[in-house]
Amino acid sequence: MAGEILRRVLDDEGTRLLLLVPDPHARFAAAEVGGPFAAEVLDDGYGVCSYVFAWTPDREPLPGGGALSPYLGGFGDLRMRPDPATAVPLGDRTWAVVCDAEWPSGEPAGLAPRSVLRVQLAALEEHGLVPSAGIEHEVVFRDADGAPLTSHGVDYALGGTERLAPLLASLREAAAGLGVESVRAECHPGQYEVVLRHRDPLAACDDALLLQLLTRRVAARHDVRADYLAAPEPGQGNSCHVHLSLSTTDGPATLSGQLGAFLAGVLRDAQALTAVWAPTWNSYTRLRTASFSPRVLRWGPDDRTAAVRLCGPPASPRLEFRFAGADAQPHLVLAALLASGRAGIADGLAPPEPGVEVGSLAPTPWEALAALEEGRAAALLGEDVAQQQAALLREEIAAGLDGVTDLHRRRGALRS
Repeated sequence: MAGEILRRVLDDEGTRLLLLVPDPHARFAAAEVGGPFAAEVLDDGYGVCSYVFAWTPDREPLPGGGALSPYLGGFGDLRMRPDPATAVPLGDRTWAVVCDAEWPSGEPAGLAPRSVLRVQLAALEEHGLVPSAGIEHEVVFRDADGAPLTSHGVDYALGGTERLAPLLASLREAAAGLGVESVRAECHPGQYEVVLRHRDPLAACDDALLLQLLTRRVAARHDVRADYLAAPEPGQGNSCHVHLSLSTTDGPATLSGQLGAFLAGVLRDAQALTAVWAPTWNSYTRLRTASFSPRVLRWGPDDRTAAVRLCGPPASPRLEFRFAGADAQPHLVLAALLASGRAGIADGLAPPEPGVEVGSLAPTPWEALAALEEGRAAALLGEDVAQQQAALLREEIAAGLDGVTDLHRRRGALRS
């Protein structure tokens, strides 16, 4: 049905279709097509260079071989397969649609974040479980000079947010099709939180990236920058909180049953998967300095200082996972949560008592890389995905060590 509706829209020769493929850096690779050809693309797909799943933030090929070799050898085309259910209007007679990626043989591209998540959804379904997810992102809005649009924290505020009102009105209109559940001013200067509705995890992740795309476009029209850094400043955090519930044929999973085992599995493996929650240098500033970005692994009922917060009524509970920063790739975050939670169910784990500390996330990128390479991540996500994540983090570390920053200059001056 969604495909037929979109096809009728594209019958107008002036309508454009923006094809979007989520990449490992929480952004889209994109190509635009138009006219009658756009309708053909819905059936036949369209090419995208394979290196988009093995590139750096600068769009340079990642160093290394192994699992990355098929994506870098020859730089050939993968096929983008549009998912019509994701289509949203962007204005100016342009529609965006999120795509899967496959090899010319028709086999899914295993390193594509959408493919990684699909594998985990299928594995969880074998346990008779259907997950539902809702994603919250925090963002800081800055003016052309880089200053936040409010001079102070605005947690739950109306007063003090007046400069944000025109931008938020435009964003409300642009994001109307994404099912925004709520928005509110947050605790840091210029910060807002946008909460998307609970739905199928794949759709929830697509919507989260679409919302970031729309937010950045709307902000640019207002001469504003939307800042999704995990740590906008030391002591501050932009997070990607994931609310997740499980359903069975008998109703919602509960903490005394499969949801509790799921929670135990995530807590057990969260440290091994730190690189997924925290993929950049800036991620570790958030984890180390922002008070509501917990590095210590514990859970608690309605406890926002815990790494995992239990929410909702006892008969229909959900878990809020608070590890990831706003710079994390949401499809990979959900895949890692589902993989580790499923392992907890398979192993029959029981959750620790509320408030009991059971470990911590890796505090530095080097320790996150070591944890990633110990083998547990490969057991959960597959060897190829673990190799990809290790290559991404190694390149991130190297890029940081190769640069000269304001921190270097300030500390150098202190030594003079």
